[in-house]
Amino acid sequence: MKLYPAIDLRGGQAVRLYQGDYDQMTVYNADPVAQAHAFIEAGAKYLHVVDLDGAKDDSTANLETIAAIARQGGLKIEVGGGIRDEARIRRYLDLGVDRCILGTIAVKDFAFTERMARTYGARIAVGVDMKDGLVAVNGWKEVTPEPGVAFCRRCAAAGVKAIIATDISRDGTMQGTNLDLYRELLAIPGIEVTASGGIARMGELAELQAMGCHAAILGKSIYTGAIDLAEAVRRYQD
Repeated sequence: MKLYPAIDLRGGQAVRLYQGDYDQMTVYNADPVAQAHAFIEAGAKYLHVVDLDGAKDDSTANLETIAAIARQGGLKIEVGGGIRDEARIRRYLDLGVDRCILGTIAVKDFAFTERMARTYGARIAVGVDMKDGLVAVNGWKEVTPEPGVAFCRRCAAAGVKAIIATDISRDGTMQGTNLDLYRELLAIPGIEVTASGGIARMGELAELQAMGCHAAILGKSIYTGAIDLAEAVRRYQD
């Protein structure tokens, strides 16, 4: 299983939100490049980056920070947040980012997402964020009527290769991830599933690995020390 420590960017700093609430934000490191280097030292091979400003405001305020992380090397980076056209996909890939995550646009313009999946293959993932089981967009501020699992099935049928699924109610809460959700998603053929949101203990990583999850994203648990990243990498990382 791939392990992706997470850096969420807001105003050029590494932060975490509680249940996606921009008003409940904690700054964990004012230097995201140094934070990425610390992950490398812990043995990480992968990095999950979310531009929270981009997700909320459709800006590229954190582009240079992401470029600096990519220039550092040592990590395969996936980036999401505000990626809503092909020009921004190309811009990130040209910086050395390994994969771009489509969120809001995947819902708002499904035909575009299908084209990008065909064009870029495994370098495109769809981030499916769910609130009470329904897909949420625009920085988690808007909840759509479509069930998240049904949307994941639609993505798989359209040729999307990877889904990053988040239960917003668990994100940043340290209350444990939604294992039942991932069991349901793993029954969908043709997609790799990444678990995101609320992973709080090593035992959950063991369960996710046993059920065949492709990857897991670790956020608040590694910043607070609830999970030791180096130990998690040693036990569970491919």
